[in-house]
Amino acid sequence: MIFSFSLNHLMTRPVDLANEALLPSQANTVAPPPTLTNAAPLLARYDVIFCDIWGVVHNGLTAFEGACSALTKFRGNGGTVILVSNAPVPKQRVAETLETRNVPTSAWDDIVSSGDIALAHVNERRFERLYCIGPQDRDAALFQALTARSVPLTEAEAIICSGLNFDRSEVPDDYRPLLQQALQHNLPFVCANPDFVVDVGGTLLYCAGAIADLYAQMGGPVFWAGKPHLNAYETAHAKAEALRDRNVAREKILVIGDSLRTDMKGAENFGCDALFIASGIHRHETMDEISLSPKRLQELFVPGSPPAIGAMAELAW
Repeated sequence: MIFSFSLNHLMTRPVDLANEALLPSQANTVAPPPTLTNAAPLLARYDVIFCDIWGVVHNGLTAFEGACSALTKFRGNGGTVILVSNAPVPKQRVAETLETRNVPTSAWDDIVSSGDIALAHVNERRFERLYCIGPQDRDAALFQALTARSVPLTEAEAIICSGLNFDRSEVPDDYRPLLQQALQHNLPFVCANPDFVVDVGGTLLYCAGAIADLYAQMGGPVFWAGKPHLNAYETAHAKAEALRDRNVAREKILVIGDSLRTDMKGAENFGCDALFIASGIHRHETMDEISLSPKRLQELFVPGSPPAIGAMAELAW
């Protein structure tokens, strides 16, 4: 496995969380995406950017100035930037977090969050009683926005999950008994963050997607709110067209992200080009200290991986 801590609790099959369908032994047989040092010539080809946040725009603690500057300049040249995040909270909460990370509002036009997609799904299904999984303090904005009541599992119509209740001390398999009980009643599982792991200051922590994946393996029905699923980019596309007041062809959209499983795969699913940022979630696999390693990049982009039109250590104009 790629990550330093054990993933045996999560799955019974051998899986690379960064690129689920592929095994590391398949490496070194395809050319990696070309390495870029400046994004300006590439960005000039596009009208719209769908940009990941964590790992591209900030590192969970502070903004990446070069990335924010590049997005600001792209907008200054007439481009539109939609931030697409698997954050399990409404976009207003994402915007507030960006402010605390010193990400300027000049770097983006609008935000698509997995939290909003999950809330819309709950409303569409007209769920009135939900069993909630996730940190009630950190993700309070999601749970407070629910019109459904929080109830014990035995009374629930569905589960909504924003993450592990205690992601620094729990693993997904700790939820197996609860999921077994939910499976007996075929309860739908609304995953408000499809990420399996997140990098928090150099520590990789499990996310809601890891629990959802376990439930799906057990045979449970899961609604995935966010990347790499189409609902994230369909929502972003609609926002971009509304902002630009015209149709936006998919070949004029560039996805920028740091995850093969979510960003690169999401771009492939939606039919857009993608730019890979290597210093995010995959940095231990792709970076030699501060430099991007072409050899390591090739080992990451194994046969069958979602493609990228280019790769950068960090987004820079």
